[in-house]
Amino acid sequence: AIGLDADDTLWENETFFRVTEAQFAALLADHCDPDTVASRLYETERRNLQRYGYGIKGFMLSMVQTAIELTDARIDGCAIARILELGQDMLAHPVHLIEGVEDALADLDGRRLFLITKGDLMDQERKIAASGLAERFHAVEILVDKTPEAYARILSRHGVAPDRFMMAGNSMRSDVLPVVKLGGHGVFIPHDLTWLAEQAEASDHPRLHHLDAIADLPQLVARVEDG
Repeated sequence: AIGLDADDTLWENETFFRVTEAQFAALLADHCDPDTVASRLYETERRNLQRYGYGIKGFMLSMVQTAIELTDARIDGCAIARILELGQDMLAHPVHLIEGVEDALADLDGRRLFLITKGDLMDQERKIAASGLAERFHAVEILVDKTPEAYARILSRHGVAPDRFMMAGNSMRSDVLPVVKLGGHGVFIPHDLTWLAEQAEASDHPRLHHLDAIADLPQLVARVEDG
């Protein structure tokens, strides 16, 4: 069975966050330099993960909180409205598939494919529907976070042994290392833009694989199956 991450593995995601961050920094240009805005926003996002989880809505709230803190609560209502508008634009953005995704899924047709993502339920369901890829998957799982325990529950529910499972994605922290720890194969497919909180050091493990692009995944699956 093969699991695939969604954001920045099947379709672009972080790009839109970076564009919005730049617009947010421009909004606060009279108060702070862009580097300060970026670092304070990241700190706020990390603190708020336990409250809001992953996704655009939590990002919007973190932008509002950061703006209030960086301006000593002097930010006006029009600026807050603009921040909310930036987040709403993200929630309505079209889905752009990453190059090679459709061909890779076609080559993997007939296998048990699982789409395993995390974040805001409504936004992830919107993107999955808009992608046109839902019918390719045996099941779709939207998680609060990707931990070994969360993966174990999915595999148990679908009757998949960990050593017969492979998970591919752009996050070493979320897509790869938890599955390797569980006894499965983790496949790291880097994206040019990956949120700092999703980065982690790779371990040297025989079940940890690196690919340059998702187009190479079907060949890797064949090699692993051949032993």
